[in-house]
Amino acid sequence: MSDFRAPAHPSKQQLRRTFLSQRRALSSTAWQAHSQHLCDRLTQLPQVQQARTILAYQSIRQEPDLTPLFSTLAKDWGLPRCVGKTLQWHRWRWGQPLVQGQYGIGEPDPTLPRVEPSQVDLILVPCVACDRAGYRLGYGGGYYDRFCADPQWQGIPAIGLLFESAYVDTLPHDPWDVPLSGVCTESGYHAAATLPIPEETSP
Repeated sequence: MSDFRAPAHPSKQQLRRTFLSQRRALSSTAWQAHSQHLCDRLTQLPQVQQARTILAYQSIRQEPDLTPLFSTLAKDWGLPRCVGKTLQWHRWRWGQPLVQGQYGIGEPDPTLPRVEPSQVDLILVPCVACDRAGYRLGYGGGYYDRFCADPQWQGIPAIGLLFESAYVDTLPHDPWDVPLSGVCTESGYHAAATLPIPEETSP
């Protein structure tokens, strides 16, 4: 886990700038090496080994690159398209061409079959940062926040993917934020810690 310590009351926007700058500072060689190690860790996870259909993503802004995973694991993959304010998921196979989406992200062709929640065993979620309780910091667009909070997807295990330097003790979160099941970095898998239940106080 990173030894990063945030200011007393940082905003999500401040933290986002810090972690994105930290990630951009990685050399191409370090980014590729960290990504390979992370993918190696993922292939060893029972959750990944036992899953048949996995939702994943195409890397941007030096997010962990999942190419080693796509090219070696025989899974049914689902990739997202940004449609309005939501994510729509389509089946995709390694080697199929991608279409550039509205944010410059490679997206599956919209004519490919849709993936429904009942078909999905595992979700791999990109993160700017994540904390021990599984709370995620994203880019601020809210796509994955809305997606993870959607009741039809909530029962599916979701693992946040990021580099160890962005895995921290705690992050600010809102009451509506839904924690992930765990986090995987190049150093290994971290199950989300259970937050203590606040003690009731006497009136």
